[in-house]
Amino acid sequence: MTRDDIIRMAEEAGFQTDLQDVWITYDGIWSEEFERFAALVAAAEREACAKVCETAAKALEINREDIDPMPRTVAIQCAAAIRARGAE
Repeated sequence: MTRDDIIRMAEEAGFQTDLQDVWITYDGIWSEEFERFAALVAAAEREACAKVCETAAKALEINREDIDPMPRTVAIQCAAAIRARGAE
C-alpha cells in the first residue's frame, strides 16, 4: 500500500487536512473516523492477500487429469476465507 493509497483512504473515511497537512475533523470527533479508516485499511490488505492466493491458484491451473487439483482448490478457498473475514 502506497502513501497515496493511505491518504486516499483517510480522506474517504472523512479526515480533512489543514494547511500544514495535519489531520483534523470538523466536528472534533475522531473515533468514528479512525474506525472507518482502520476498516478501509484492513479491507485493502485483505483484498491484496486474497489476490495473492488467486494468483497462486492461476499458476496451479493445469489441464491434465493426472495432476492433483488440491493445491489450486486450497488456494481458492484461502482467497475466499480471507475475504470472508471482512464480514465478521
